Amino acid sequence: MDEITTIGLDIAKSVFQVHGIDASGEGVVRRQLRRRQVLPFFRKLPSCVIGIEACATAHHWGRELEKVGHEVRLMPARYVKPYVKRNKNDAADAEAICEAVTRPTMRFVPIKSPEQQSVLMLHRTRQLFVRQRTALINAIRAHLAEFGIVAGVGRNGVEKLLELIAEGEDERIPPVTHECLMALAAQLAMVKRQILEADRRVLAWHRASNPRCRPINRLSPCCQHPRSKRLPFRPRPECLDRAGAETELNRRQGASRLHLEGGQPVSAIITGRWRIVSHPTSQTVGLHTPPMAGRAHGAPVRQDCRRRTG
Repeated sequence: MDEITTIGLDIAKSVFQVHGIDASGEGVVRRQLRRRQVLPFFRKLPSCVIGIEACATAHHWGRELEKVGHEVRLMPARYVKPYVKRNKNDAADAEAICEAVTRPTMRFVPIKSPEQQSVLMLHRTRQLFVRQRTALINAIRAHLAEFGIVAGVGRNGVEKLLELIAEGEDERIPPVTHECLMALAAQLAMVKRQILEADRRVLAWHRASNPRCRPINRLSPCCQHPRSKRLPFRPRPECLDRAGAETELNRRQGASRLHLEGGQPVSAIITGRWRIVSHPTSQTVGLHTPPMAGRAHGAPVRQDCRRRTG
């Protein structure tokens, strides 16, 4: 059998499909593997490139296959789909993965570590609790509205409804309805405690990883992109001098620049320490430094560089 150089692995819960080719691109192996057979099969193979779609459990299998000496490349599923040649099935998907991983312009997903996936799980768990809290609040409001009890929008309105449920003295609420509302209120209180606990864990993780960073409630970029330091840096216009800011401005807002040259009004464009401001009534464009751009607030606006267009 020829030596396998590239493998497309279609992962699943129980049955995995393998499609391997040699250096000339000819198919060498096509077979199905049970979950318990995957690692023993790849331990016997020489080091090769393994392509996997970036889906559920992909990062786990990527780490495990790298431990046995293979080079694993994860790819977004939407980038692999164009290479499927016939009806979608496990064999066709594995062949498409094997074809896509050899493309020189293919974009790959870095393999996350268990720590990075744990932090992502913390953020997503909190998001799930927030959605559950919203659903419980909407349910309580909707049930009470059926009996003519409506409170104001926002946190204060919900608190009033919860106080009304806890008292249980309103004659408009039947006993069975009150029992159901008490259960929803207890569930809501538990979810709120879980959200607070998740917030504490997020804050503790951010302080441990970087004492100067601010706590955030969204997914951490360093966990979503473990190799984010390799991404190209694009400077912000306010961090550049005038020449650099104009270059960055032309790249980002080429259409606005064309409108400006054609005499059409442009609202406001920030270029380093200068701001280009248009006056739709007089069709004039002027440059002046904003109050926060390195000078005292209330300093006179520069007017000597005004020009008329059109």
